[in-house]
Amino acid sequence: MKLLLLLPIWGFGFSLFSALIEARPEPLISSISGPVLSPESKPISPISATMEAFSPGMQEYIVEEHQDLDKKMLIALIVACTALGAIILSLFGFWIYRQSNSRNCGPKRTQSSGPILGKFNSLRMIGKKGSVSGIEYHLIEAATNNFRESNILGEGGFGCVYKARFDDNFIAAVKRLDNGGQDVEREFENEVDLLSKIRHPNIVSLMGYCIHGDSRFLVYELMQNGSVETQLHGPSNGSALSWHVRMKIALDAARGLEYLHEHCNPPVIHRDIKSSNILLDSNFNAKLSDFGLAVTSGAQNKNNIKLSGTLGYVAPEYLLDGKLTDKSDVYAFGVVLLELLMGRKPVEKMAPAQCQSIVTWAMPQLTDRSKLPNIVDPVIRNTMDLKHLYQVAAVAVLCVQPEPSYRPLITDVLHSLTPLVPVGLGGTLRVTEPAPPADPKPSDH
Repeated sequence: MKLLLLLPIWGFGFSLFSALIEARPEPLISSISGPVLSPESKPISPISATMEAFSPGMQEYIVEEHQDLDKKMLIALIVACTALGAIILSLFGFWIYRQSNSRNCGPKRTQSSGPILGKFNSLRMIGKKGSVSGIEYHLIEAATNNFRESNILGEGGFGCVYKARFDDNFIAAVKRLDNGGQDVEREFENEVDLLSKIRHPNIVSLMGYCIHGDSRFLVYELMQNGSVETQLHGPSNGSALSWHVRMKIALDAARGLEYLHEHCNPPVIHRDIKSSNILLDSNFNAKLSDFGLAVTSGAQNKNNIKLSGTLGYVAPEYLLDGKLTDKSDVYAFGVVLLELLMGRKPVEKMAPAQCQSIVTWAMPQLTDRSKLPNIVDPVIRNTMDLKHLYQVAAVAVLCVQPEPSYRPLITDVLHSLTPLVPVGLGGTLRVTEPAPPADPKPSDH
């Protein structure tokens, strides 16, 4: 490519040089230039002798004029060659710059890039596309204490998530993806591409990435309370999640999904909504995470989009026919809503070779007001207004309808949940605190 770029320049230089040579003036009278070229030779022509005798200064004048022309031509040639050299060097430098930029334009070709300027300050570039920076591997290794087992926050399909302390004031979560082949590479690039463009309070922030050998690393903001899955099905069994907090989590997740479906251009289908991908910060604000399987609207029917998802959350039409729309995310959201409501896992073993989904088990009871209170998670049973419980159950039933056209848009879900969440938690519900009991009147005796 470099040679092709320079060929026209060399052609131009050669043409210029040839033109200058051809423009060189020939001697005016051959007999006059003879003595100049060979001082020892004698003029043999009578005419020459006569001219020399008639005008003895003429020969020296013509020789000096000819030498001046030679000097001017030489200077012009030097100037032209210098300009040509400068042009060639400039174009060569530009070519090197373009090559360097093309190598650094995407994570796939970068081994590990860029120090963290000012301890992650350079990564906090809100609102800019492509604002996620590369992070050097040794910084990640040191922050996770060489990926110490005690720093593991959780495990996924392709690797572990580690707690990483980059300095005393900044702690993050590092997801490590190892040796997953093309699937890992594709999901890694997809996540970096999408989360570098998305900024929303209910979508987890990607702070940086690193490529080191066969390993891929994603650095996220730390979510101190883990995932909805660990809160509901972990050691605490949901004890930290009150009714109002659960409704806040559902509302936050719906807001994140609405942003993906309605405000991204093109719209984004998450494709892997589940309780383990809804993370909770120190105030139980919920944020959607794990965008490795996400697709933009219009790309979901391409042949290279293979069937993916998690058992129990995958919509029937996607599982059976491969039909993927935003209503597939709504179905998965409905399953998460049932988890929050009942405290049960999306799929539970009934026998060694038999499983039952939460949708199949709960559907008959969700529509029966006499049975509904009995299937609510015991941690929150009898702690909510029954009218609110019926409304949440109705939303969940609509979300998990087998026919996609019967499911609501996530915007409709959002409007239904907002009045059930207290104002202090991001909704519009005004909770009236019960009046404290009146002090008994002091005794007269």
